[in-house]
Amino acid sequence: MVREYDLVESIDIMVKSITDILHDNCLSVYLYGSVCEDDFRLGWSDIDILCLTKDSVCQEDALRLVDLRKSLSNMYPGNQYFKLFEGGILSLNSFINKMGDTVVYWGSSGSRITIKYDFNSLSMTQLIKSSKLLYGKDILHIFKHPSYDELKNDVINHYETIRKYAKATSRSIHSYGWLLDISRCIYTIQTGQIISKTKAGEWALENSLCPDKEVFELAVKVRMNPDKYITDKEILDYSEGLGEHIQKYADVLEEVIKQSQNDR
Repeated sequence: MVREYDLVESIDIMVKSITDILHDNCLSVYLYGSVCEDDFRLGWSDIDILCLTKDSVCQEDALRLVDLRKSLSNMYPGNQYFKLFEGGILSLNSFINKMGDTVVYWGSSGSRITIKYDFNSLSMTQLIKSSKLLYGKDILHIFKHPSYDELKNDVINHYETIRKYAKATSRSIHSYGWLLDISRCIYTIQTGQIISKTKAGEWALENSLCPDKEVFELAVKVRMNPDKYITDKEILDYSEGLGEHIQKYADVLEEVIKQSQNDR
């Protein structure tokens, strides 16, 4: 019989595995994102983690870390959490100064060793606002809180991504996420704050922001219970045709961005 694991236990195993590899070089390990915002949804969400080291990660450790998600998944059959970990493992100096260095990157597209880590102002705000220290020294006080202009610039970058890549959508519940992403972007432009995906969806519904209300209500419903809909034929069929609705909602975001530029 395959054993069942829970989220907290899986996070503990992951952190211990990372620190066992890095030994004394591990400075701090932070959890941030949906788990810390009480918005983790199995079947949709990632587990966002940031590990900062005292010195550069050596090649031997990097090679072990880049395969750690896969190794733990093989070691603990039936655990569905290890593959969901995403983030970076790199030196504090590289992270703060955005310098090239050895970086172990875990993403939805796979794991790799690289030399730079893209950690934008939206992620930094989440880290400062709601992260949890899992191991080591708490160094959040040394990080600079992003300015409104920095947040707005990263929202604009995401808006451009939506225009480029969400004209057509794939057969997946994650396609509904574009609508929630737009809601988060609008919230950030209007308030200068970061909000979870689910709360952004609820906020957008309350304020009737999306031109296609029924489609947006469906997106929020799927977000609330992704496991329930991940193989739902009707939901998946509809997900393939969301492009037009996403672009109409992106028009709303475009107007909000233009207004913010006129106001400043």
